[in-house]
Amino acid sequence: MKSFIAEVIEHLVSVDTNFENTIFVLPSKRSGRFLLRKLNERLDKSIFSPEIFSIEEFVEEISGLSTVDTLSSLFSFYETYQKLTPVSDQEEFDVFYGWAQVLLHDFNETDRYLIDAQVLFSYLSNIQDLKHWSQQEEKTELVKNYLNFWKKLPEYYTAFTHKLIAENKAYQGLQYRIASEKTIKYLNGHSKKIIFAGLNALNKAEEKIVETILDADRGEIFWDIDKVFFDDAQHGASFFIRNNKATWSYYQENKNPFNWIKENYQFPKNIEITGVPKNVGQAKHVGSILSKLSEAELEKTAVVLADEGLAPVILNSLPNNISDLNLTLGLPLEKTPLASLFELLFKIHVSSPTVFYHKEVFEILNHPAIVSISKKSTTKILQTIKKENFSFLSKEKIIDISDPENKEIIELCFSNYKNQPSKFLGKLCRLTETLKQPGAPLQNEYLFHFHILFKKLLNLIDAESPVKSIKTLHQIYKANIQTETLDFSGSPFSGLQIMGMLETRLLDFETLIITTVNEGVLPAGKSTHSFVPYDLKKEFGLPTYKEKDAIYTYHFYRLLQRAKNVHLIYNSVPGDLNAGEKSRFITQLKIEKQALHNIRESSVLPIVPSLKNELKSISKTPEILQKIQELAAKGFSPSALLTYVRNPLDYYNKYILGVKETEMVEETVAANTLGTVIHDSLEELYTNNENKAYLLAKNHLETALERYPAVIQKQFGEHYRAENLTTGKNLIALKIANRYVRNFLKAEQKSIMENTVEIIHLEKEMKVKLDFDELNFPVFIKGKADRIDKFNGVRRIIDYKTGKVEAPALKISDWDELVQDYNYSKAFQVLFYLYLAHRENPLSESEAGIISFKNLKGGFLKFFDNSEGSKSEIPVQESLEHFEIKLKSLILEICDPEIPFLEKEVEEFFQKA
Repeated sequence: MKSFIAEVIEHLVSVDTNFENTIFVLPSKRSGRFLLRKLNERLDKSIFSPEIFSIEEFVEEISGLSTVDTLSSLFSFYETYQKLTPVSDQEEFDVFYGWAQVLLHDFNETDRYLIDAQVLFSYLSNIQDLKHWSQQEEKTELVKNYLNFWKKLPEYYTAFTHKLIAENKAYQGLQYRIASEKTIKYLNGHSKKIIFAGLNALNKAEEKIVETILDADRGEIFWDIDKVFFDDAQHGASFFIRNNKATWSYYQENKNPFNWIKENYQFPKNIEITGVPKNVGQAKHVGSILSKLSEAELEKTAVVLADEGLAPVILNSLPNNISDLNLTLGLPLEKTPLASLFELLFKIHVSSPTVFYHKEVFEILNHPAIVSISKKSTTKILQTIKKENFSFLSKEKIIDISDPENKEIIELCFSNYKNQPSKFLGKLCRLTETLKQPGAPLQNEYLFHFHILFKKLLNLIDAESPVKSIKTLHQIYKANIQTETLDFSGSPFSGLQIMGMLETRLLDFETLIITTVNEGVLPAGKSTHSFVPYDLKKEFGLPTYKEKDAIYTYHFYRLLQRAKNVHLIYNSVPGDLNAGEKSRFITQLKIEKQALHNIRESSVLPIVPSLKNELKSISKTPEILQKIQELAAKGFSPSALLTYVRNPLDYYNKYILGVKETEMVEETVAANTLGTVIHDSLEELYTNNENKAYLLAKNHLETALERYPAVIQKQFGEHYRAENLTTGKNLIALKIANRYVRNFLKAEQKSIMENTVEIIHLEKEMKVKLDFDELNFPVFIKGKADRIDKFNGVRRIIDYKTGKVEAPALKISDWDELVQDYNYSKAFQVLFYLYLAHRENPLSESEAGIISFKNLKGGFLKFFDNSEGSKSEIPVQESLEHFEIKLKSLILEICDPEIPFLEKEVEEFFQKA
């Protein structure tokens, strides 16, 4: 089946067209390349190439006005706005920027459809008056200003368009209006024939231009429409072309035949409709389809992305049989990896800070673009921030903890730009140059395009610019980064073609793969980017969402006209972005099914293997056993043994492999830090000058009550390194620490009035050897008791807990559970310290327990042997014998080469706790 372009060329050759004296006007630049190729294939002699324009280029050629981009238009319009608006009523540029974009869009549409702007905007002003304020007898100043704005729209339009024309510039719509007025003059300037091919949704200005040329017998037009659609008065694919035939004077009274209604759509087609979950799923399915095509078939295949954001995923999913590829898409700069870095920089500089939050510093310094040129230095900075617990850092502090060669990067990223947009943009330009590096062509290409964008913005933002803040600059930047693209290069004539829907205009392929065929994407759905309401648009002939839907309908069905194999893929996940509901085009295809069309519908789901929740098991290799022996020689601590009781796999990770928890900056005082501060504060308050045992007396506690606030403040400085403990959660933590220590000291005061307390040891470190007949290597256990004292002559081993502990946690009813159930961890810990103390200094009258700062009323919570046959609350001999047996059994299990580290269901422990 011949393509539309080939059919046009064949016809023109058959009527002896002088191509050297011909101008082609096509829907896009890309289609022009295909036309030249087909022309070259068809002609058997050399000729000078005809002129080829896209419709936009042709209009610009006729108008004689250079195109001004949207951003430049906004700046130019703001000048007009300032001249016509009293100073007292003028809005700042950041507010103006929001509504001016919508207004310029309406100006553009007004000109493209040749609407009398004075009438339209006056009408719009009257609607606003009637709609909101006409019933009020006296209007407030706010209401008056609001209505004055709408009344000034015609004045704004006139002044703005005259200003642009005087500068020989125009936005696209204005070019169209001027070109429609200058068409005859353009035709008088040359004698070439003008061929229009493949056009569809022409606005009023384009219609006037084309009609003028056709009526002057200086051109010819070739429509690309199928009879199936043209004969259906309700079909959106022929909406515009049928309207042209009915209204153009060129076709009235059969003055000229309406040719080029073809019959291709009814021929046999294989149409596969497939629902696939998620965008990645669609990309993988595309790859699966492509992998089954031969090289010859790939030459005639196009992957059409209704959602062009799918391009990166598609590229990463292409199969190995794709050797040649042409991507006719521009990757928006906002989709590139570097966009996140510059977005972070805008974010932190909007408020012109002098210090920067540590997480933002982390994000910037950890960005791949920064790490790639200074990995060693950035790692050093981040480690220092974590170690020193910096929540906020100044530029000077970051430089101080960095290597000298990294100074420029830090200066560019973290200087205070004092809310000066031009200065900030200048530094961003410098940063794009600094980040360049050899051997990274893709990143350098990204940097080049960002550099061009920043230079463009910098040229617009001078000393007189209305952009006075980085916040406003950020708005402009975000709008431009969506439209600025990184263009890919490739052969347009060989290999697989990947393109967006608009790039398919005038092109034909045998095999089509169209992705994201979902409502809201294809067609795009309603858009309200206009001040002009729907009924007013209908009245003045401006396009509404219905006309925009008809454009999508035409592009979709035109693609299918000459295709043989069509794959329509939609995202089938309900509620997902751009997903859930298949496009109405799919339903329409099935309802209007042609006799020779073979339509199959299916769903593709990923293969999800059934995963068994198997617990991990780590066998003990010789290397692991050697590590266990090393740990045994250093001494098993109670925390290490309890880690094993809770989950042997955690013990393996932490103590055998040495895997540590990720160190993070402690923004607010953590529970373990609070505990350390209280422990060390009490140690300092209770330690006497001679560091010897002493009887606790009234004067000791009175002195401690005077000193404790300063001691706690000092300990916070050593363990937390916070710059500010005077606000927020940190202040609460400081108050809690003071309250805990004060209440404890008060309780001690009350206790010594009726009891004698002798302080024996504080933070006592103990280590003893255990004898095992089963092991041929030494085994030690070690621990640190918070406090050892004598209470009325009875030795107490005390463990401080800042959390809440109650007496039942220290009762044991079954000794077997001690080394099996983590809920007995507190009992295990105090028995462990008691066992160490008893091995160093055996005393018959000893007890062990916990003082809980959240349960001071409970006093000293003693370990209690509640097991069957127990004879005494004082567990010196009998209980320690039980404990020793269980302790050794636990250590033997850890050291046994036949017993693996078997993962436990940790959640069960939390449910029991």
